[in-house]
Amino acid sequence: MATALATSLRSRFELELRGRVESPFTYRDRNVFEVLSTGIPEIDVSLGGLPRGAVTEICGPPCSGRTSVLVSTLAARTAEGEVCALVDARDSFDPYLASVAGVQLEKLLWVRCQNIDQALRATDLLIQAGGFGLVAVDLTDIAPQTVRYVPLNAWFRFRRAVEDTPTALVLMEQEANAKTCASLVLRLDGQRPSWSETREAKVLDSLRYPFARLLKGFRIGAEVVRSRVQPMTDWDPNHGTGGREKSRKLETFETEARWELPRMI
Repeated sequence: MATALATSLRSRFELELRGRVESPFTYRDRNVFEVLSTGIPEIDVSLGGLPRGAVTEICGPPCSGRTSVLVSTLAARTAEGEVCALVDARDSFDPYLASVAGVQLEKLLWVRCQNIDQALRATDLLIQAGGFGLVAVDLTDIAPQTVRYVPLNAWFRFRRAVEDTPTALVLMEQEANAKTCASLVLRLDGQRPSWSETREAKVLDSLRYPFARLLKGFRIGAEVVRSRVQPMTDWDPNHGTGGREKSRKLETFETEARWELPRMI
């Protein structure tokens, strides 16, 4: 009885969706993707890049390098002439620093939101509109307990909408909440910073004279929590997962601090 009812409902749905949705009950979990460069050689060499037509989740605590990865990726994509979109959930993006880091702002759509609901609605509209090489959703300034309450079907809807498109959807969070739907989950962890000094360390005590030192950057460690990505070309079999989930440690990479003052008009 239950089987007959399920068959009847399936036939009815397929009839209603005919011409609008191809194979609505077919589960697709592909693992061969075209990938795009992040602009960070250590990540690109090990992973191949971020997958198009899929969801990538990048998470980590504050000061773990999330913004550095985001800005580097935006700079790499806009330099290639691609139009990108940034959904800024708490209006915390700094366009001046991004431009200093190489982001071509004329090729970036910056959607400034005040809360997570606005961010999710904006993401839905951008994916449906199409035409973006990269859509990044920055939820890093949203409390993790708030992001946990996002319904799982929202992440699945995003994944389905971005499939078979040239758009890479990147979610930036403090914790991984969409890893069931993500083809790649990358966790970042900030390590010891490096400093430059205006004078030799033997001459000045940096604790007594804190302005004698300038931040040069951080070393960032990246761990692949989940990967079902196998790039279409230029794939090193020693690093590939062959579509199987696998956790591995990436080589650390270094960020570079930029010390430039805004121009005074």
